[in-house]
Amino acid sequence: MKKLIVIQARLGSSRLPHKVMMTLRGAPLLLRMIQRVTCVSVESELIVATTTRSEDDAIQDLCKQSGVKCYRGHPTDLLDRHYQAGLKERADVVIKIPSDCPLIDPKIIDKVVRFYEENADKYDFVSNLHPPSYPDGNDVEIIPFHVLDLAWHEAKKPYEREHTTPFFWEQPDRFRIGNVLWETGRDFSMTHRWTIDYPEDFILVKGIYDRLWTPDNPAFSLWEILHLLQNEPLLALVNAKYAGVNWYRHHMHELKTIPPSQTRSVIAN
Repeated sequence: MKKLIVIQARLGSSRLPHKVMMTLRGAPLLLRMIQRVTCVSVESELIVATTTRSEDDAIQDLCKQSGVKCYRGHPTDLLDRHYQAGLKERADVVIKIPSDCPLIDPKIIDKVVRFYEENADKYDFVSNLHPPSYPDGNDVEIIPFHVLDLAWHEAKKPYEREHTTPFFWEQPDRFRIGNVLWETGRDFSMTHRWTIDYPEDFILVKGIYDRLWTPDNPAFSLWEILHLLQNEPLLALVNAKYAGVNWYRHHMHELKTIPPSQTRSVIAN
């Protein structure tokens, strides 16, 4: 079973342009994230999927310099981009991870992948997002390629193409959906925001990197981050107004399996 981790990345983010190239401890955010993801213990390959836009030449250059594979595809059709990357690399399974999660814990990736490996005959789609429980920014979604191929042919709605996986989890009567919950039994998905969409998000992530990252510990754990934020509550408050804000809020009239409790609107200053 060839498992391909796909990190989707582009420079044209509308809320925080060029965020994947912002600097964390002397290196681009995307490179720091790649370093964390390559610390997984499960057997897998890695590719960065970016766009064909000229501004994303910088992402291709970074991948080349770092010895990481890069696929360039559709700017807004993320379903197509993941499908084409998987097709190019002859993947049996595609593991989707967004590029704005530079604090993702490789042990969480391992856990979700191992759950899929142990239950591959039971599920058509596995993630740790439906429902979520981990701190936001530890997103892992796993799609067998033959199921991804089906979605690529059939998905028509714009949000299905843009966000890649709603086609599966919005049809629980058709697809067997597996989910991995945080083993603590707690749910920090709406209270701990470790993803990057806004300047305050980057300030938080940079603060965490400045305190925890070392060359000997590039993949500091979820538990180290939680301990730090417990000891420095003011740091934890930097982006608190955005906790729970995600793309779901724009599609609640269409999403049948996402309850209102799993998203909220931005609170103004």
